[in-house]
Amino acid sequence: MGMTMTQKILAAAAGLSEVKAGQLIEAELDLVLGNDITSPVAIHEMDKFTTEGVFHKDKIALVMDHFAPNKDIKSAQHCKCVREFASKHEITNYFDVGQMGIEHALLPEQGLTVAGDVIIGADSHTCTYGALGAFSTGVGSTDMAAGMATGKAWFKVPSAIKFNIVGKPSKWVSGKDVILHIIGMIGVDGALYKSLEFTGEGIQNLSMDDRFTIANMAIEAGAKNGIFPVDKLAEDYMKEHSNRAYKIYEADEDAEYDETYTIDLASLKSTVAFPHLPENTKTIDEIGDVKIDQVVIGSCTNGRLDDLRTAAEVMKGRKVAKNIRCIVIPATQRIYLEAMDEGLIKIFIEAGAIVSTPTCGPCLGGYMGILAEGERCVSTTNRNFVGRMGHVDSEVYLASPAVAAESAITGKISAPED
Repeated sequence: MGMTMTQKILAAAAGLSEVKAGQLIEAELDLVLGNDITSPVAIHEMDKFTTEGVFHKDKIALVMDHFAPNKDIKSAQHCKCVREFASKHEITNYFDVGQMGIEHALLPEQGLTVAGDVIIGADSHTCTYGALGAFSTGVGSTDMAAGMATGKAWFKVPSAIKFNIVGKPSKWVSGKDVILHIIGMIGVDGALYKSLEFTGEGIQNLSMDDRFTIANMAIEAGAKNGIFPVDKLAEDYMKEHSNRAYKIYEADEDAEYDETYTIDLASLKSTVAFPHLPENTKTIDEIGDVKIDQVVIGSCTNGRLDDLRTAAEVMKGRKVAKNIRCIVIPATQRIYLEAMDEGLIKIFIEAGAIVSTPTCGPCLGGYMGILAEGERCVSTTNRNFVGRMGHVDSEVYLASPAVAAESAITGKISAPED
């Protein structure tokens, strides 16, 4: 029996000719990632090890993004811990205020993730890099510590679900609508410890930013990872952003999949996940009149340049509705500058939105947009669990940048007209 794309990458990293679903392997790592919340735990775990130092100072990335700039004393202490560790071990890829960005947008932009890589990160949305044909997955801080020390990690080889993507989406339908549709279809545990493998001619109609969004939210279906084939668009992206060599793996024709689904992009509509799970999806024509208090456009899911362009196109020459707070967060400094050069920031501010420095902030209920009791937020983030963005009696509705921007203008959940 042949291997899936993910299985081929893991086999190569383990030095094996083949692997099978369920097999336990030890694989060499190309990158170990941590942030300001998870890295301190890993660093303190490393203090217990007999191993001295890190396995490779160029293959560790530490990104201060969740509470940076620091919101309080505790977050400042966390960043100080990571900063001192990075200095002590001469970590090449340490990103702090002024150079940082939201980790899963920043690392591909910096050329640190390429096709064929095996990447672990102490953040569940590390699966984002599958958009480039890498195997990447979230782990706990203890696994991060072991990875930083040894450059290796244990994996159970995942089985896979295949998604055949066909057709071309309509104007306001994006990668966020695709992945919300999929999660709504299979559920938040529909791909538990499986690989979501995307294929089909319709992928050519998905931008790299669309693909990053889809791979990013694979975890919301319970998946171990999500992965796309490496086509010309992906190669062009890697050549533009990275000097690293990459390796392309393709699934065997006789690869085994647990399920196969066909997703017709042309049939998809703007989709919103209602509280309190990403699987609780409704298309825009099923929603009715849902008034809101806040809009957040940003995060590792939808804070990239295409996302900001879409939001600006919707908001240009219009005004945010009275009593609506609209918060726009470019995912990296580079994206912020590009948005500024294109005049997008001006559009947001003139519309009545605020624009923040890159941060995860509101996504996890950290800062820069906490919800009070009874408040509702339309957000381009990735999770809408109880209390995710603030008070346990607040509500988060997950949506695309187009829906979020239109909702900010109308004061209720809305989608732009074609």
